[in-house]
Amino acid sequence: MRVIEIRGGKGGAQALTPAERPVPDVGPGQILIRVRAAGINRPDILQRKGLYPPPEGASDILGLEVAGEVEAVGPGADRWRPGDRVCALLGGGGYAEYVAVDARHALPVPPGLDFVQAAALPETAFTVFTNVFEDGRLAAGETLLVHGATSGIGVMAIQAGKAVGAKVIATSRGAEKAEAARALGADLSIDAADGSFLDAVREAGGADVVLDMVGAAYAEQNLQALKPGGRWVVIAFQSGNLAEVDLARLMRGRLTLTGSTLRARDADEKARLARAVEARLWPWVADGRVRAVVDQVFPLDQAAAAHAHLESGGHTGKVVLSVA
Repeated sequence: MRVIEIRGGKGGAQALTPAERPVPDVGPGQILIRVRAAGINRPDILQRKGLYPPPEGASDILGLEVAGEVEAVGPGADRWRPGDRVCALLGGGGYAEYVAVDARHALPVPPGLDFVQAAALPETAFTVFTNVFEDGRLAAGETLLVHGATSGIGVMAIQAGKAVGAKVIATSRGAEKAEAARALGADLSIDAADGSFLDAVREAGGADVVLDMVGAAYAEQNLQALKPGGRWVVIAFQSGNLAEVDLARLMRGRLTLTGSTLRARDADEKARLARAVEARLWPWVADGRVRAVVDQVFPLDQAAAAHAHLESGGHTGKVVLSVA
């Protein structure tokens, strides 16, 4: 099968090189997916640079989400049949024509979606669900503040927040991105190109939940933007991972600071999340309240160009590889 390897083990986007490898075997509880599309995510870039090694037992091939048809079914994977249209969350291995995955981590492609759209969903859907709705406990009538609003996760968070009946405040950098976030449903879209958003959030009444992928540079403003009882959920730290936090303010405001990663969770926990996402979020996709937003599609052999596009920061939504 065709795959994309990292020449030399790490490097810039041009280190991504087409290669051939054997089709994976299908073990008990697994399905083999004939990949038709694979989503690209920031962790792929970090792994390519040598900064985010795959978990033990995961493929060294990049790719955390795919969509395609079930090619083969291993013992115990009773839900699926060859030919079923699925998308799946992976520990790695998505930049390839075939991938074997725990059958419990696959979901049916929602009605009306093609494979490219479906491949743009798993990583963002799982991440937003567990961080915004489980850890962040966002509820109808509350306010969600989303940073990085035009990223794949930001786009999903805006739509899911609106679907649950929350008010959504979005921050991004530049007028064009701010307008894109507004078009996706944000009630207030802030151009934070100068790094400032606190005054605008306070004028809007503050936030109950902050979904933060910026990190250190936004820490103090996040703390001050939260309402009493607010929840600050960290999922990345693009501006750095070390920040000073006023613990007295945290205590006075009865605030919660939490964070998580998805890839390193064990198989049973990911299976639990898959069931929860299918029950709670998949109906929003089916009825159009949440849609897959795809910025650009690249052929598998052009993975290097796809990474360069994502790293440029000009995208809105997901960048996806097409695997014909």
